[in-house]
Amino acid sequence: MVEWWVWAGVVAFILGMLAVDLALHRNPHEVTVGEAAGWSAVWIALGLTFGAFVWVKLGGVAAGEYLGGYLIEKSLSVDNIFVFALLFGYFRVPLSYQHRVLFWGVLGALVLRALFIVGGAALIDTFHWTIYLFGAALLFTGVRMARHGGAEAHPERNAVLKLLRRVVPMTEDYEGQRFVVRRAGRRLATPLLAALIVVETTDLVFALDSIPAVFAVTTNTFLVFTSNAFAVLGLRALYFLFAQTIGRFAYLKLGLAAVLVFVGVKMILTDVYRVPIWASLTVIAALIGGSVVASLRHAGAPASSATERRGRGADLVDHGRGDGSEGNSQEGPQETGHDSSRREGEDDRQRVESQDPPHDERLKNMGVGLVDGSNQGGDQ
Repeated sequence: MVEWWVWAGVVAFILGMLAVDLALHRNPHEVTVGEAAGWSAVWIALGLTFGAFVWVKLGGVAAGEYLGGYLIEKSLSVDNIFVFALLFGYFRVPLSYQHRVLFWGVLGALVLRALFIVGGAALIDTFHWTIYLFGAALLFTGVRMARHGGAEAHPERNAVLKLLRRVVPMTEDYEGQRFVVRRAGRRLATPLLAALIVVETTDLVFALDSIPAVFAVTTNTFLVFTSNAFAVLGLRALYFLFAQTIGRFAYLKLGLAAVLVFVGVKMILTDVYRVPIWASLTVIAALIGGSVVASLRHAGAPASSATERRGRGADLVDHGRGDGSEGNSQEGPQETGHDSSRREGEDDRQRVESQDPPHDERLKNMGVGLVDGSNQGGDQ
């Protein structure tokens, strides 16, 4: 049993680190790869240091369970990164504003995950058979992930965003880093708030998979929460570090799917055979590490076509075009001279004509009510 003061100290430390992060990123700017790498190292070091604290406080077995949960959550967060990149592209969120969205998204994720963990632990303690449901759900999710071709994002289907449209009108353009502005005595939401809501609800869906996966390693509420918290804290830095290259890890999704299948089977067989924590750590690390190595070998091989290069995730985030549509195909015989120049001109015209509708039109298609921020008369 973990004393209350340990819980209080951990929560205070997490909130303190979030406050430091917010203070250092007070002024909007584009996060560089070097800055993201530095913060990633900081968050990982903090997570591993806390694992050492667990070892001293609760023993080696508990430390192994914490590390297993941390590794699972950290690995599954990679899937979040890909979807977040698609969402930011869809909403055309400027790079300098993305950190603010992710910061508040992470803060909300910590609160919601804490509620999920408390509820999940209560369910397992009260109705032990629910552990089999969690295991079956993880097994199904792992198989579905292995068969799925890639991540998809459909913000226009988000029920919470549709509810926001009915309650609060929305400005046409971004208003700096503000989520809400006041115009003519009315409060208006900005597209940045729409992006935050979709990011938050998307992470909520991911939590339905990741939290039961950690319960497969340990049912200790303290270890489940802290492993989730320290993994999620580094999500922002991990996003800016890997967002534009995550698609190059072609086999990582298979590795993640295999991890979900493994922990699902482990959960189902928990009353028949209890897999030692060292064995679980070895299997999880081997699956993730093997998929990363295979992906890097695949990425290092010369691409046979532009389509293959796109399939490996080149230019993942394109805020000029949020629909993820691909460029013109290069198939067919090559042309030279005047015909080539004329063909290139036609291709350019087709690309312009195929551009997505402007930002306000995209939001209209989503059913979001728009209000011109310069309209002082109050007409929508």
